[in-house]
Parts: sequence; C-alpha cells; structure tokens
Amino acid sequence: MATSHAFAGNPLKSCLKPESLTPYLLSSEGNDSSTTPDRFLVLPIRKGRPLARTDDSNPPRWELGWLDSTRLKEVEVKGDDFVYLGSGDKTEEGCQCHYWSIDVSEGNREWGQGMAFVDLRTLMVATDWADADSMGQLAIAGHARALLEWHGLTKFCGSCGSKMVPTSAGRRKQCTNDSCKKRIYPRVDPVVIMLVIDKENDRALLSRQSRFVPRMWSCLAGFIEPGESLEEAVRRETLEETGIEVGEVIYHSSQPWPVGPSSMPCQLMVGFFAYAKSLDIHVDKKELEDAQWHSREEVKKAITFTEYEKAQKSTAVKVGQACKGVEQGPHGFSFNDYARESGEMAPMFIPGPFAIAHHLIATWVNQDVPVPSQNGTPLKRVNSLSNL
Repeated sequence: MATSHAFAGNPLKSCLKPESLTPYLLSSEGNDSSTTPDRFLVLPIRKGRPLARTDDSNPPRWELGWLDSTRLKEVEVKGDDFVYLGSGDKTEEGCQCHYWSIDVSEGNREWGQGMAFVDLRTLMVATDWADADSMGQLAIAGHARALLEWHGLTKFCGSCGSKMVPTSAGRRKQCTNDSCKKRIYPRVDPVVIMLVIDKENDRALLSRQSRFVPRMWSCLAGFIEPGESLEEAVRRETLEETGIEVGEVIYHSSQPWPVGPSSMPCQLMVGFFAYAKSLDIHVDKKELEDAQWHSREEVKKAITFTEYEKAQKSTAVKVGQACKGVEQGPHGFSFNDYARESGEMAPMFIPGPFAIAHHLIATWVNQDVPVPSQNGTPLKRVNSLSNL
C-alpha cells in the first residue's frame, strides 16, 4: 500500500561526516573549481518561508531559490549558522553538490530579482503532485524548515539552562556547560490519523474541528502518549473524541508534516484504517465541532466535485506573482480555489492530495482497504462493495 506523500521522498543523501564540509561554505575555496570540484548551495529561509522562484510556464512551476554559498559572505554569518540538508549524487567527473540552509529572519535583504520568501503551506498546495522533481523540492523545503525551527526552539539547555551550540553540521546540538554537555537531536512529534470504518453499513467516520473552513471534513487524529503503542493511540483517541469503540487497526502509510505550529517543528502523521465495534457517536465538544458517519457515495461525490487540480494551478499562479513582486492581494492558498468555474462550492470536501487524510479517504472510496482478519487469518484486499 505504498503511497507517495507531500514532504516525503527527499532526494538528497547524507554524507558520513558533513561537518568536514563546513569550512568550505564561506571560504574563497568554496565553489572554486580550481580548489574543489564540489559545489555548495544554500537555501535561505525567513520566518519559516523558503526562498523560491518560478519559471515562465503556464501555470508557473516553482523551485527553491538556491544561492551560491559565497554570497552569504555579504551578511554576518558563520559556519555554525548553517544546517546541512544533504548531498546530490556524484557526477562522472567526481563533482558533488552539497545543500545547506540558513535562517535569515533577522534581516530584510533581497536575494535576487524574481525570487520571494513563500509560505511553505502555499508551496505545498502549489506543487504538482504528479511531478516527482517538484515533490522532491517540497520535501527538501520541509526538511530545512523543520531543522531551522528546531534550532530556534533549542537555544538553551533544558537541563541546566546553558547555551546550546550546533554540532554535526547542525543536525545535533550540545550544551556548552562542561559539567552537563547534554546532547539533543531534532524533534519529531508522532501523530496517529485514522479513518474509522463502519463495515456493515459501508460508511466512514469524518470529523470537523472549529478551526476548519465551512464544509470541510477530515479524519480523526491525535498525539501519541508516552508508553502507548500506535494502535492503542488510535483506539484511545477515537473513543475519547467520538465515543466510538474500535477493534482492528490496520496501517496505511506515514507522512512528515513540517507545517504545523512553530512549537512543533515536524510532526509525523502515521495513518491507519480502524474498524468500528460500536456506532453511536458522542462528540467531545472540547476536541471536535462535529463528527458524523458518511456513506461511501457521499464521500465519493465530494472528492469528484472538488477542484483539487484547479486549486493547485491557481495557487501556483499566486506563487509566480509573489516571485515577480506583483501585489494583487494575498498570495496564499484560498479554499475558494476549490470552487468550480461557476463559483459553486462542494457541499462537503476533504483535504487535498497534499494531506495523508486525502489518501486514507480516497483509498476507502476506491475500495482498496484490507478487510479485518478473522480468527488469525491474514489480511487481504478486496475490490467488491459487499466485502468492504
């Protein structure tokens, strides 16, 4: 059940000792073919927004605004300010490109004509999910933002309060207090997200949070508690939020999610199908605005009606306008982009293909969900409506 998700599939590879590359970043030898065959490129990020540029295609295709590392000598930065993202494959000539990122939130410097700092969620929606190169660029941007946000949250040691400094090219941090020397690693917050299925009545449980825009429904989700398995978290969260008791839990896929709150640099969404053992809904109003059972046909109509491709293209145009400096209102994604040409909105809609919730729901709609095991027999896929 392999699924390619937004922010997954990072094409860069990590070298064994990236800290050995740091001295080249700002030296005159960096990107000088007479001293080293390698190249050093840097992605500036300002307040969580990666630097981006677009081409002249219609709709425009965005790409990350990589800069030659020696350009960073124009501002006050040092080697420890950079975080290593990964390296590309070596060419036949033995040349390799190494990619880094740096937080430039403190300044307002412009880094080049035709480039702009663009919100990562906007880039996410503007990405053509059928374009592997664009999906790879998005994965790199998500990785960079998550690392830099983590660095911003961990300036001081949680044990003794002393200053923390980056090590291993920004992929670790260590306390400067000799009596402490605590090491910490980039933070990842695991979240279970589940589509609860009523097999007997051919329905799925969808929910709404108060922060959702009108008509939007999605899967249940919640953070994992200490000492809890993933399956236990699925059952607990479903019971707490909706009063529904869950039996069998089946893994689907996972997705990095670096566009949550800044206090959580990167969540890992772990997706499941969960089969309901009870059907009466009792919504916890502190957690959800509503939760309802929806028929397969109802959800299928919502997916078919909603203009996901139109939203992607219109958001790509807005990114292009931002990169060209055209001020024509907000450049971010609007849920009005999901409307049809007539302006008609779907009576209900689910998140777009950039979210794991979409893939969980679409998999169920397309009748490609494993059925629960019985008496220890292996799970199997079914493609008939009567068996799901």
